Amino acid sequence: MKDLVIGIDGGASKTIALLAGATGEMLGRAQLGGSNKQVSGVAATLATLDQVIEAVFAAAGRDVTQVASACLGLSGVDRDEDLALIRAWADERRLSNVLTVVNDARLVIAAGTPAGFGVGLICGTGSIAVGRAPDGRMGRAGGWGYLLGDEGSGYDIALRALRAACSAADGRAVPTLLLDTILQRWQLSQPSDLIPHVYHRAEARGLLAELPPLVSACAEQGDAVSIAILRGAGRDLAAAVAAVARELQIAPPLPLAIAGSVIQRTPLLQQALQHELAALGWPADPIHAVEEPAIGAVRLAREALESHNPTERCSRAAV
Repeated sequence: MKDLVIGIDGGASKTIALLAGATGEMLGRAQLGGSNKQVSGVAATLATLDQVIEAVFAAAGRDVTQVASACLGLSGVDRDEDLALIRAWADERRLSNVLTVVNDARLVIAAGTPAGFGVGLICGTGSIAVGRAPDGRMGRAGGWGYLLGDEGSGYDIALRALRAACSAADGRAVPTLLLDTILQRWQLSQPSDLIPHVYHRAEARGLLAELPPLVSACAEQGDAVSIAILRGAGRDLAAAVAAVARELQIAPPLPLAIAGSVIQRTPLLQQALQHELAALGWPADPIHAVEEPAIGAVRLAREALESHNPTERCSRAAV
């Protein structure tokens, strides 16, 4: 037990667990589906956490045991009642001697900023910016979920693309490559087929996750509508990052860590983000792409083991 730490990164679409030694050497990795309580519900979220812990011990070739320290970076868990739920589950499971629960964007800061402060931006299915000042103060913007916000996210980009395609089909807006590209991707014969294809799905978000790469591909071919969508998304993401930097009074240049499949796989979106941040007076430097935020969870687990720092949290739960 005294030699092991667990770091977990739990988002809306996937949950990754790393088992490491006390000095940081990685012993096992496991990945399962999403563990966002606001999306999946309590029972499914806790079941996923149970399963990913068992899987990471199996990957390391070890029996499941209590570890010295665990850090869970979970989207959708910031409020006191959410934290109490996770702590009660961890205590019942005898997960660890020391437990740290943070928003998943906090992991991005831990893994991707040189001095452990700055802003972490996640842009995948959803979007959120979380910041940490040099004195340890935390701030956030975004993370309201796909109904209330998530501007600049993959879901938001997909909706913009669909609406632009439908407007073009009606002649209400300029033509765009997006219309034919989406129809071909979904093997639809005419624009009106979009209605049953989208509305008859019990869960449309998974379907829409296919669209951001198509927007990127059309933008790279010079499609003006696609370029405008990505620039608009970049403006929204930059506004969230700048809001956090202002709240925490982090002096520019701003250390920025980015994570999430959409922003990492869309160069034009990254360029728009950087351009808009500079225009807002918050040039970002350095910018680090975090491929494995769970590494940040391992680092936080080790730090907590050394200092027994209380859980850092922000004032509002991310969705």
